[in-house]
Amino acid sequence: MKALINARVLTPEGFKDNQSVLFRDGLIVTVCDDIACPADITVERDLRGMTLLPGFIDTQVNGGGGVLFNDSSTVEGIKAIGEAHRKFGTTGFLPTLISDNPDIMARAIEAVEMAIAQGVPGVLGIHLEGPFLNEQKRGVHDASKFREIGEDELNLLSSLKGGKTIVTLAPEKTTADIILALHRRGVIVSAGHSLASYEETLTALDAGLTGFTHLFNAMTPLNSRHPGIIAAALQDPRGWCGIIADGHHVHPAMLRLAVRAKADDQIFLVTDSMPSVGAKDKPFFLGNIRIEVADGKCVTADGTLAGSDLDMISAVRNAMDFLDIDLEQATRMASILPARFIMMQDQLGELRAGLQADFILLSPELEVMESWIRGQATS
Repeated sequence: MKALINARVLTPEGFKDNQSVLFRDGLIVTVCDDIACPADITVERDLRGMTLLPGFIDTQVNGGGGVLFNDSSTVEGIKAIGEAHRKFGTTGFLPTLISDNPDIMARAIEAVEMAIAQGVPGVLGIHLEGPFLNEQKRGVHDASKFREIGEDELNLLSSLKGGKTIVTLAPEKTTADIILALHRRGVIVSAGHSLASYEETLTALDAGLTGFTHLFNAMTPLNSRHPGIIAAALQDPRGWCGIIADGHHVHPAMLRLAVRAKADDQIFLVTDSMPSVGAKDKPFFLGNIRIEVADGKCVTADGTLAGSDLDMISAVRNAMDFLDIDLEQATRMASILPARFIMMQDQLGELRAGLQADFILLSPELEVMESWIRGQATS
């Protein structure tokens, strides 16, 4: 049994000093006071009072390290994306496919299935963002790829074995029966790129919708007489809301409003990251569209946001700043809350006995110094 000792550890009860984390076979055995460590442990590291957090979980990762998942829907592509994000504290992620053709979707699902089977670190499943979206809120998605969900699509969307599947769709572009069918097959259904009304959104929630993809972005804005999708998301306790805390997608005042409105602690951080994260050369292509990256923003020539250049530790620091919260609260938004959204809270998201040994070491400046996935370290 291995141990990291003499750490300031974020436990489910808050930060505790002089702690040891004991782990074996990829799982946490216990978190205890240093003086309570068994004599027969192998001390892997003395952390000298530094901060150990649960690893971050990102449910929306389009790319990283110069790789776009749509263009590299392979095990090698997934591995490269994961390695890029691991440097910023992400120890669990869902490679995210932007709207594409069925053959590319099938290839991406197969690649994720193979990556999980081969034990590629951090891969939890797949997020299919589209192509069942509203063209009027398409953002940078290619509307020529958009389609309706029929029986073939239903079978494709629920075909992943061994991992989680999130499907982002516009509720008004499908039916409650389709949403219910996806939900019953274990797919996590999320609303996004949508002009759904308040009533349409509630109907979708009744049918099994549980998520809202990058809340506020590519959605009907709040309106006093037509509350729309955002009001339903914030009001209904069944809805989990991902937010992009980069200072560009959503004004900090709106983030604060959302967190205060969503009293049931169901707002979590996502990056919606593009290939620029962890890459030396920041510009990239989305199809045949060149995306420029400057001042932390990914934009087309006309200024349309195209995902983000955000990494998860930056999102955590931004959340602390924008929301005036402490490291413990911001970390929860990047760890246990997304774990609960994808129903993996019994496996991931906290430093406690029985969960996967995924954790990150922070410097006093809140930079990621090292990470462990299933107990395996990478500096």
